[in-house]
Amino acid sequence: GERVLLVDDLVATGGTAEGAVKLLKQMGAEVVAACFVIDLPDLGGRKKIEDLGVPVRRLISYEGH
Repeated sequence: GERVLLVDDLVATGGTAEGAVKLLKQMGAEVVAACFVIDLPDLGGRKKIEDLGVPVRRLISYEGH
């Protein structure tokens, strides 16, 4: 029943954050948001986390070429 804020330095493909969100939810936590310093949006990680119903916040986005 805890409210959790997931914080990490980088979201790329989103696999690690996705696993963390799923594990936290399985344990009964409410993941209120996922926060990252850097987002690499071309790799799709942010969308993967948002598809789990978790809002994503980031400080910097680096678009690909």
